Amino acid sequence: MRRLGRLLLALGLGVLIGGAVVIGRGEEPGGIEEVWIRLFGPPDLGPVEFATLRRRASPNDALACPPDVCPQAKADFVPPDYPVPGARLREIVRAVAEAEPRTALVFSDRWGEQDRYVARSRLMRFPDTITVEIVGRGEGRSSLALYSRSQIGRGDLGVNRARLSRWLSGIEAAVRASGPEPEGSR
Repeated sequence: MRRLGRLLLALGLGVLIGGAVVIGRGEEPGGIEEVWIRLFGPPDLGPVEFATLRRRASPNDALACPPDVCPQAKADFVPPDYPVPGARLREIVRAVAEAEPRTALVFSDRWGEQDRYVARSRLMRFPDTITVEIVGRGEGRSSLALYSRSQIGRGDLGVNRARLSRWLSGIEAAVRASGPEPEGSR
């Protein structure tokens, strides 16, 4: 019986040490990110069609979207129309997103208005995909749709919703700080 106990203890310690090494390697080959990719597929969950978007049944996503852009989905936040052209709003969103730790642009539609980012949690490096679409609102005005969703797990402890709240606050502050666009820059 004692031998079995020692064997189980050694096995448990081996698993803990192996897990710590995998987590510690992070994005390196053989790290936790590679484990998630092998188990759940690529972290970029792909494009979103906001006009037909339906929210997940599980509580691991968040949406910021004007009602006319996402008519079939209940948004957590309704972004305003910003007094900046779409191209400038896209630059602002990129700056706000890339200022977040462990967040990277993974796709940018050159001809469209949609970008995707992957954000990872600090320790376990769980990936979330954030899709951003810029919406033109006429001369010198634009809005946006943001959809943040987790790849792994059923719940997210409010992480996606908190992220969108931070991004919207950062976007609002950057738009205010940029002031009116100088004449001739359109």
